[in-house]
Amino acid sequence: MSRRGLRTTTILVFMVVSVVTVILCCCIFLFLNRYRSAMVHSARTSSAQAVSQVSNTVSDYLGDMKQAMELVEQSMPESLDRRDELMSTFLKFRPDVVAVTSYSSEGALLDCWSLDREPRAHILKNLSFDLERARRTASPYMTAPHVVTMFESYYPWVVTMTEPLSGQGGGAAWVSLDLSFSGISSYINNISIGQRGYCFLMDRTGNIVYHPQQQLLHAGLKSENTETLSALADGSYADDTVIYCLASVEGSDWRVVGVSYVDELVNRGVREMIRLSAGLAVLVLAAALLTSWLLSWQLSRPLRGLASAMGRFETDADHFTYCPVRGTREVQELSSSFGHMVLRIQQLMSTVRQEEINLRKTELKALQAQINPHFLYNTLDSIAWMCEQGRSADAVKMIHALARLFRISISRGHELIPIAKEIEHAENYLEIQKYRYKNQFTYTFHVDPGCLDYYCNKITLQPIIENAIMHGLDLLVEEGHIDVCVVQDGEDILFSVEDDGVGMSREQAEAILRQDAQDRTGIGMKNVNDRLQIYFGRQYGLRVSSELDIGTRVEIRMPKIREAGDYETK
Repeated sequence: MSRRGLRTTTILVFMVVSVVTVILCCCIFLFLNRYRSAMVHSARTSSAQAVSQVSNTVSDYLGDMKQAMELVEQSMPESLDRRDELMSTFLKFRPDVVAVTSYSSEGALLDCWSLDREPRAHILKNLSFDLERARRTASPYMTAPHVVTMFESYYPWVVTMTEPLSGQGGGAAWVSLDLSFSGISSYINNISIGQRGYCFLMDRTGNIVYHPQQQLLHAGLKSENTETLSALADGSYADDTVIYCLASVEGSDWRVVGVSYVDELVNRGVREMIRLSAGLAVLVLAAALLTSWLLSWQLSRPLRGLASAMGRFETDADHFTYCPVRGTREVQELSSSFGHMVLRIQQLMSTVRQEEINLRKTELKALQAQINPHFLYNTLDSIAWMCEQGRSADAVKMIHALARLFRISISRGHELIPIAKEIEHAENYLEIQKYRYKNQFTYTFHVDPGCLDYYCNKITLQPIIENAIMHGLDLLVEEGHIDVCVVQDGEDILFSVEDDGVGMSREQAEAILRQDAQDRTGIGMKNVNDRLQIYFGRQYGLRVSSELDIGTRVEIRMPKIREAGDYETK
């Protein structure tokens, strides 16, 4: 058979297979489109059931709260001693009740009943009682979930119901019941619609009452289109990516909103059906391909040789030597083009290796340059603030400390410095911050003496400590503490910076090292992690762990380096 005949046969086979393939694809497309519509309907139904379940649970929760308030109201007309006895018994049998409080007509706190707890001597702000709202509302009202701030070192998450008293309250005009919100919040948190779906509470005006990702909302890392959702009636709504289900909570102005994602609830089933359809299509195409194979098998041998050469090149491009493949004119032309491509790629690989070495050094300098201006701005802002307050002596001490700190950070242009210098750098930084955040935090250092002679990346601890102060301790009412630890861990050095600040959610902790460069929050920590991984590899860097209201711990892992030149010359 001539080359022209082979080419013609190949074209005919290709046309037959193409026509069959197009017809099959059209049929499969129409079928899958109808199947997807049915899956969307099923997903909306299952999401609506989950939301309805949450709505009923929240409604039962509110009903339970109203029953508890009725018991409290019945106790208020009793004598003081009898009232205290009844309240004590009530709190023992209702451990979910955090506190019961009563207020005068002027809003003054009269009584507070809570197991083994007394309110603060000076309450700056009581989030459980709003005098203006109480006077404005003649009927019982309920607050959004909030933190109780009346007690020392005890900040539970509660919902407050306030009831007006009509002359039978023992001198009190209102009584409030703080019921722990942890039970209902845990229930909502555990509700999942698919792997990523969730539920949240909002009122009828669109204000979010509770969200399982509340911290992300406050941080601006997530948002909900509550304005649009509040205008929708109860029911299910779906677009190309998201399914929304809304249900009102009986006995309140709250609404449950379920959010689920089409790609995991629908597309998973569609993918399974695609596999089945693809299997059927394969069987149909097998007959056409069997005929074409008998005609084209002799053409495939040189192509298999060329494919084998490509596989060897992909496996070991550096040591690959290409031998041209013989065959038809088209195959020979393809073989020649592949040979030229191999030579060109090998040349480019050699060039890229050298450029990567230069690029790494450039990236390190660029990342280093991101930290110093950021820190200098914050410090100069503090010095200016002290000067405005007339604290010139403290400002002078801060300037001297800043000079010592920058003397170490410059390090004659070296990226790696002894750990002893890095510890000194961190101590100078904390000395500076102690002036700005006076009496707001303390700190300690625990350093293994055997670590001091090893080398580390300069300005490693300072950005971590800065984030601990600004985002952990600065929000505390009481004095916080920072603990810096440096120990040996096998062939590695392990740094840790731990604070007892406000903490953060797991999602926030994971997002810190993925912050965009435009987002100033956490940029220092991302900078440190990038520098370490550029310098030592992906197995080193930062690990952030945190718990809300407990604190945050940042671990920094890097290898033991005895000579700075070992890395700086790479």
